[in-house]
Amino acid sequence: MGSGLFQRLHERAVKIDVEGHLRSRLERGERLRVKLGLDPTAPDLHVGHLVVLDTLRMFQDEGHTVVVIIGDYTAMIGDPSGRSETRPMLTEDQVEKNAETYFKQLDLVLDRKKIEVRRNSEWLAAMSAADILRLLAKATLQQVLQREDFAERIKSGAAVGAHEILYPFNQAYDSVAVKADVEIGGTDQLFNLLFGREIQKAYGQEPQDVAVFPLLEGTDGVQKMSKSLGNYIGINEPPEQIYGKTMSIRDELIERYVRLVSGLDPIQQAEVLALGPRDAKAALARQLVDRLHGDEAAKRAEEDFNTKFRKREIPDQKETHTIVGPTDLVSLLVATGIANSRNEARRLLEQGGVRVNKEKVGLDSPAPAPGDVLSARRRYIELK
Repeated sequence: MGSGLFQRLHERAVKIDVEGHLRSRLERGERLRVKLGLDPTAPDLHVGHLVVLDTLRMFQDEGHTVVVIIGDYTAMIGDPSGRSETRPMLTEDQVEKNAETYFKQLDLVLDRKKIEVRRNSEWLAAMSAADILRLLAKATLQQVLQREDFAERIKSGAAVGAHEILYPFNQAYDSVAVKADVEIGGTDQLFNLLFGREIQKAYGQEPQDVAVFPLLEGTDGVQKMSKSLGNYIGINEPPEQIYGKTMSIRDELIERYVRLVSGLDPIQQAEVLALGPRDAKAALARQLVDRLHGDEAAKRAEEDFNTKFRKREIPDQKETHTIVGPTDLVSLLVATGIANSRNEARRLLEQGGVRVNKEKVGLDSPAPAPGDVLSARRRYIELK
């Protein structure tokens, strides 16, 4: 049983550290404490999180203890991983509102009765200044500044906030607090997870094994899926939005999505990928809605999409937006909330994803007028 789990992990992970140690523990039948940290910096988990949540489910189904840490304390600092600038610090109220949504969304993938959900404020907020000094003394500044994002920012002259140095120490101490045997995360978390091994050793614990998994590109097909970048598919979004956003991903990403987040077994994956791009994408969209919201919701979402997009029908019920002064298509897409930025709006127009009165429009098309219906990303907006 343990060897089968290790094989599945090996097939999914980009890197396992220490590979032989983890394999032997699983083969011996040890019951492990498997940790995943999630910082509630935004209210939604997204489809990219399914890569690690599905991995946790694999451990859970084999009888291991899954420990999900809601980083309500570390979220106020902000993870510097992959960042070219300091994150704005969140307030406690912002973090708390986001954290509450995470508890509900975890139920879509994991069996909450079998997981240990902790907030890292339990131990980090209780630390005295002396405790923090003792923690910081467990490693050197040189170790922390080795991380690629810090090194690049220093080299380019960009600021590194002094408080950001605390982040890897705090995340590492989470592993000490819950006595983690294994920690998983995306490839952008490799430094943090390995640093956790060092801090555990400094506190006299056996260091955790580490497994990192691929990051899923967002709907723009370029950057990793992220709420802040506006290229995400939220796992708690309405079924129609999940279906429509999945249908908007680039054809070259279909295989990656099917392999990483569909939840299908290898034979089913091969069957989907044997279809043409459009049908494969539809099968993926239907499967994602099915696994997150159920079969009936998947059927309704598919029917709704086909009605609106294949048949190009404009629904009777539409959103409305009042045009204020002269405007252009890019500005209108941002003003209506269809796009989160002008760059995203331009990409959407360049990719042919915008229509006015059912006719495809582009960057050079004239601005629509009151009475027209603007449609994109499965939204229909009547302009006033």
